[in-house]
Amino acid sequence: MFFRHVTKDISAYCHGELSSEASKQFAEHIISCVKCRTRFEEVKLGIRLAEQLPKLSAPDHLWTELQPLLAKQTQTPRSSGLWTWQLKVAAAAVLLFVSSWGVWLVYSNRSYPVLTVNGKPAWFVRRLDGTPTIGSERIGNNGELAVGEWLETDGNSRAQISVSSIGNVEIDQNTRVRLLQTQPTEHRLELARGKMSARIWAPPRLFFVNTPSAVAADLGCAYTLEVDDHGSSLLHVTSGWVALELKDRESVVPAGAACETRPVLGPGTPYFEDASAAFREALKKVDFDPDVTVRSAALASMLDQARPKDTLTLWHLLARVDGEDRARVYDRMAALSPPPLGVTREGVLRLDKQMMETWKQALEPTWMGVGKGVPKPIADAYWRMKNGLSRRLKDMMPK
Repeated sequence: MFFRHVTKDISAYCHGELSSEASKQFAEHIISCVKCRTRFEEVKLGIRLAEQLPKLSAPDHLWTELQPLLAKQTQTPRSSGLWTWQLKVAAAAVLLFVSSWGVWLVYSNRSYPVLTVNGKPAWFVRRLDGTPTIGSERIGNNGELAVGEWLETDGNSRAQISVSSIGNVEIDQNTRVRLLQTQPTEHRLELARGKMSARIWAPPRLFFVNTPSAVAADLGCAYTLEVDDHGSSLLHVTSGWVALELKDRESVVPAGAACETRPVLGPGTPYFEDASAAFREALKKVDFDPDVTVRSAALASMLDQARPKDTLTLWHLLARVDGEDRARVYDRMAALSPPPLGVTREGVLRLDKQMMETWKQALEPTWMGVGKGVPKPIADAYWRMKNGLSRRLKDMMPK
């Protein structure tokens, strides 16, 4: 029912105006509610842009791609609400282009200074509930977490950490975290056990969280991360993207998706949280069951149930299975979303990097729920601009 949704609280949550308990309930709700999470992402994006973008004039070449498309539509009948969709997507494309230009100007001229307390690098900590401790010392309303120090909460306490000048992390009950590093080019926490919720507003790969089974690399987002007593972890992404990494294994997890990790094995395969329970249970077997026969049967079950959106999971699986199983994954993906021009079956089966990346970029609109019912040329223009913003932010990072 509508009254159960939290859309009316989104602005208050984004500005830190909710109580600790209400904020926790809000975060838990949007993990499982697609409607509220989608609206949250829209509002959060608007807030971030409003806070950081200077006033700019659009460059003269802005309409180079969009004008011919819009002009063409004025000569054709406007039926079935298609014109409304085209205007919305065109407007979104314009906003994203101008936003990317503004973000580039802001971030390219912005530094991220390391905060210091008594001359030492440290992060500020605010007590939310109970009596969190730093080292062996209980903190009052506020404290400072220096490099190498542990922050711990018990069953009655919670805390919030300011991640230098780029975001904040809420530390839940029964959690143990340590500040490993804080520099202009890298900020890093270690989550030994428990649960944390992060909200970061900075270029990609500036904030990292080490866990016993993977490293979470922020790509500009909001997420929760839990580590159990065995060192396994569970990531939920509520906005943006997060990469889970261990050695040469990587899972890129978008908003609305989750991913599990295991010690030694590293990150499993990301999946959308609205996937069926049977799909998710089969994926867990494919990722972590030691029995080859069990994994093969589970893969067959997954492929039968996969939706176009689940190509997120299947794309990651291509590199994690081989032989006949890889061919089965490819065939199911191709049936759900045919590969773009230049991507061949033979190339994907040998994991050609360029083809894999090309197909991934073509699939992203489906993963993010953009482009349904929208003419392909306009959707393509939108995603070219989106990918251009991502590349700009990546290129801005100090080497």
